[in-house]
Order: sequence, then structure tokens, then C-alpha cells
Amino acid sequence: MSKKFGEGANPMNIKWSQSKTILTCAFLLLAIVLCDVRTASALPAGKVMAIPAFARKYGLPCSACHTAWPELNNFGQVFRDNGYQLMNDRDSPIWQNPSYFPISFRITPNWHRESTNNQVYDSVPGSGDGAAIGSVTQAGFDLSGMDLWSAGTLYKNISFTILPSSDSTAVWHFEAAFIRFDNLHGSPWLNIKFGRFELDNLISEKRMLFLSNNGGFYQIYHFNDPQDINNFGYGDNQIGVELAGHSANSYTRYSVAFLSSNEGGVGFTTDVVPGAPPSGRSYDVNFAFSQAFNAPGPAGESGFGLERIGAFAIVGQRPTYYQTAGDGSGPSSAVPLVGLGNKPFYRIGVAGDLSYKNLELLPLFMYGHDNPYLGIPGLPSTQPLPLGAQAPTFYGGFLEAHYYFNPQNVALARFEQVNVGQQAFSNIGNGSSSNGNITALTFGYRWYPIMFSRAGVALDWEYSRVRTIGQEPLSGDGSGTVADPFNPVWSNSIFFGIDFDF
Repeated sequence: MSKKFGEGANPMNIKWSQSKTILTCAFLLLAIVLCDVRTASALPAGKVMAIPAFARKYGLPCSACHTAWPELNNFGQVFRDNGYQLMNDRDSPIWQNPSYFPISFRITPNWHRESTNNQVYDSVPGSGDGAAIGSVTQAGFDLSGMDLWSAGTLYKNISFTILPSSDSTAVWHFEAAFIRFDNLHGSPWLNIKFGRFELDNLISEKRMLFLSNNGGFYQIYHFNDPQDINNFGYGDNQIGVELAGHSANSYTRYSVAFLSSNEGGVGFTTDVVPGAPPSGRSYDVNFAFSQAFNAPGPAGESGFGLERIGAFAIVGQRPTYYQTAGDGSGPSSAVPLVGLGNKPFYRIGVAGDLSYKNLELLPLFMYGHDNPYLGIPGLPSTQPLPLGAQAPTFYGGFLEAHYYFNPQNVALARFEQVNVGQQAFSNIGNGSSSNGNITALTFGYRWYPIMFSRAGVALDWEYSRVRTIGQEPLSGDGSGTVADPFNPVWSNSIFFGIDFDF
């Protein structure tokens, strides 16, 4: 680039206007529409999944189901939609060799460097004076979290997944655990899943190819307005029941999920999932639909490839206060029991998975809206709203690109922009309409020297740069305190890891 980050016409410059951001998001939406016209933790590495046990079971190469593991191609999507079945006699466990067991583990030893500016820290270490302002930089060797994944069939058309997952210090939780009844009444349009699972996202955060601290998750999936008490994240696994269906080739897919409103938490009052609250006496409902097409190419050329577009919406509620219990020693002893005073929120969006020869494009646009009470911490719905309170909203999206030089070499890039539409009060933070906005740019490269049915190894290089206005980065890097809310916080990740599973 001819100019440094943050200078001139660079889109990550703080002067990047709201009108240009709207045009960027409109471009993402237009890309999806044009596809239709053609008629076609520790580091986040512990959250993505791939299981060579399926390749071992059916004697297939990993490339049969994956463009680049863990990302699925259409054959892999059909296999997953059918409940991890090829719809032949080898599907049922009673026909399998007793020595076969469908289990896989995955972990990523890595080196990474994290640097965040505009931070407050002690001028004299350990003094607690908080008098110094500058950058916080850390670097060294590390481990990702680890997945220990088992999935398969209990019987013909009865499938399961169980995924204990840990952070880098071996603190475990159940990232996913469900049973699925497939092809009810002999129809692929009727499948019921019960347990904890990822929402039916066209662009899956659990199977993404990025692993760095800032780049290894989608900012828009986890964004909420400044001071908003809604903890919902669209990329997080949820717990409930899902009705889903698909055509024989999975070109047409739908799902409707009925979910507990506690962000995937289990046990009602406790859970190791970060931020999971007690039960809220309410439920969330998620809707997703997608359609795929084989897009023809220009005259004399082969087709563009398989194009998929989709839309999604989730409607839910979150509590504004809690029923509590304590030992009577004071308000600080109160233990939240059940969420009360529920107020609604929703997220809607469109996404695509578009391809042209070796190039894959993943555009997404999302809009979020919360009730005004969710934007005011500590205000129960039993009290009237203050003068000037309004509904917190945000909008934004990303455009991700994968270029496959061959099945073993993939170049990656993603640009992401999230803007606050309106805050609960106009004077929150620095009082600017841009307070809370996020701009993220990530580049990467993955090389797969080993892709066998019994194991896989990928070498992953990444660089990610994130700018957040008046807030800490969602990755959690930094000291936890923004020195100057009128200036952006820049957070950088450099990552090299050896990603392997067996």
C-alpha cells in the first residue's frame, strides 16, 4: 500500500465517513442480489471443528467434504444434513467394524503477538496508580483450546454430536451436544435436533479458516451497542430444539430453532460459558433459509460454480433484572436466580457463499435492534424510561475472500465494518455517533502439507488489525481501560500456528 494505516484514503482511517460505510454494506447486499440474478479461549482455534473419523469410516479423502477443512463444500453439507450419513448400509453402527470409534481431537500450538494502543496501565508496576498511557504488547508461544469431538450415528437416521472443548488451561465445557432424528417419515425436509448446537448460519463461525486473536471470530456476530446489557452473540452455540429440512442435494435448506434465552447456558444458574446468565423465563426463535444455484459462466467458459444465498432472523428477549437470593448480609450477597422484566431484541441479515473458479466470496450484512431498556444498565422494566432514551441499533457486515491455488494452499482476506446506528442515549461514551464502531482487516494463508483420512495438518499465518472507537476490542486485548475515548483503539494480531487433528 502506498500509505500507512490510518492515513489518507485508507478505509480504516478514523475519517472514513458513515456514508462510505453504508455504501460498503450496500455493496455486500448487492453482491448477494446479483448472485440471484445469475440464477445460479484462549485463542478461538478451539471453537472450530473437523473430524477425520468420518473419512476413516467411509474410506473417503478429506477433500470429499471440505474445500479446506474445516470449511464444508456442498457434498459435506449434504452429508451433514443427512445426519452424517451417505444413505447406504455403512451408515448404521451395526454394520461397522467394532474397532471403529468416531472420535477426533484438534489443537493448535502457535506463536502470536498482540498489541493494543490507547491503554491505561500503572506507571510504576504494581502501584495501581493507572498513570501511564500507551500500548500493551505481548508475544510468545501458546496453545489454542482443544476439541475432543465425537459424532456419528446411533442407528439408521439417528445421529449425534458430543464436543467437550477446553481453553488453553484445560478448563472444559460442552461446546456442543445434541441428538438428531433424521429423515422423519422418509423425508429430508423433516429433521429434529435436540441439545446444544450452532445456529444454522450460512457462514459458520465454528468452521472458519481464521484463527488469530482478532481475526478468529466475526465482529458482527458478537457486537452490541456500548453499555448494552444484551449478551447475545449470533456466533455462539445455543441450547434448544431445531426443526430443519433440505432438498436431496441440499441446494434448498431451512431451519427453525426454539432456544432458551440464556445464551446457551446450562444448569439454569451456572455455566462455564462466558457471560451466560440464569434462565430468563423466555425463549428465542431463530429462522434461516438458503438457496443454492449452479451459475453458468460466460459463453465459451465453464460455469462460475455453486452459488448460495440466504437470509436469517432471530427474535428473542433478555431480562432487565433478576429474582435473587442471599444470606441477608447486604445487596452484594444477592445471587441471581431467574431473569425478570424481559424486553425484546432482534437480529436480521443476509449472507452469501459465492464462487468464481478458484475464488470464493463470503458476504454478510446484519442489522440489530434492542429494546431501550436493554441499553440502560441497572434500569428494571418496572421503572419508567428516562427522557431521551431510545432503542440501541447497529448495522454492518463483512466481505471474506478465499483463493484456492490448489486444495493444499489457500489465501485468505476479510474486511469487516460494524457501525452503531443509535445509542440508548446520545451522550454515551465520547458523545459521538461513531462511539463503538469497529473496523477490522485480516489477511492469512493456510498450507495443508498433510490431508489424509486419519490426520490433517495445516500451517496457518495471519495478520489482523482492528480499530474500535471508544471501546476495548472484542478480543479482550489490552489493559481493559481506554485512555482517550475520543481516539480509536488499534489492536493488532500476528499469528503462526500448526493446526492439526487426528
